[in-house]
Amino acid sequence: MRHLLNTLYVTTQGAYLARDGETVAVRVEHETRLRVPLHTLSGIVCFGQVSCSPPLMQLCAERGVRISFLSENGRFWARVEGPVSGNVLLRRQQYRWSDDHEQSVSIARAVVIAKVANQRTVLQRALRDHPEMGGGQEVKAATDDLGRILAKLQEPHSLDSVRGMEGDAARCYFAVFDHLIVAQKEEFSFRERSRRPPLDNMNALLSFLYTLLVHDVRSALETVGLDPAVGFLHRDRPGRPSLALDLMEELRPVLADRLALSLVNRQQVKGNGFKTTETGAVVMDDKTRKEVLVAYQKRKQEELQHPFIDEKVALGLLPYIQALLLSRYLRGDLDGYPPYFWK
Repeated sequence: MRHLLNTLYVTTQGAYLARDGETVAVRVEHETRLRVPLHTLSGIVCFGQVSCSPPLMQLCAERGVRISFLSENGRFWARVEGPVSGNVLLRRQQYRWSDDHEQSVSIARAVVIAKVANQRTVLQRALRDHPEMGGGQEVKAATDDLGRILAKLQEPHSLDSVRGMEGDAARCYFAVFDHLIVAQKEEFSFRERSRRPPLDNMNALLSFLYTLLVHDVRSALETVGLDPAVGFLHRDRPGRPSLALDLMEELRPVLADRLALSLVNRQQVKGNGFKTTETGAVVMDDKTRKEVLVAYQKRKQEELQHPFIDEKVALGLLPYIQALLLSRYLRGDLDGYPPYFWK
């Protein structure tokens, strides 16, 4: 099994990343603050005004360590990576299946079934962990509604119908999401999902975690030789990593939603770590962003038993494992794509 490597997140504005032998040196105002051996990294993510030396970019390209540049608030800007690797025959099969309605429905339905099931598990865990929380009856009703949607998804459907049920499940799930927040209710009240831009603290936290997750999923897809831009549930759009968005759907509740709730309910992040800009968008300050990044890395190190491969794996390896299973299905080694179901 592949080993879980670290991702280096650089948030200090004005930082400069340089090559120092076989290590990445992080320098701030000409002082080296950190050295990280390159062989321990799977990627480097730079937030805001962070720059890299050409020799470091060359070394990272040679070793398969991708460098991503994002805004301070997590908006994707650019990536630096080496030559595209992977089996061209695998990618050709991916493109053919993306144009085939039946094949697209097969993969999209599996992804949506897992997403809805994992959303339902988030609600069930909240009921178990906080039996006295307000709105318990509404949350229980939402779990029943998600169960009915899951039952419908077991039947054959068109791609548009699958997308419609995915949307119904998302509305049902987020309609009761505020009840899952049992601490700091005033600072983290949640009415509805808002994305571009996030309009409250909880949406800002969720959007930032989703950005981190899509980065990991995209890297995993490229590692196994798939094209992140050509999806099955999400259709092609210039600049959009559609397949990465497909694959992350089943992982959102596990790696992002549950972590966001834990950070708020355990008061690891505070309301005063968020601010509203002149445009109405809510963003995190630098301290809060670092807290979230540390928690995300720790979350990825937690282990669980993968139900399909029947091995104990780190949560951070789930994007890679699911990308690998999808590639095996496309090659014909599996009878269907086995999505990840969280227990």
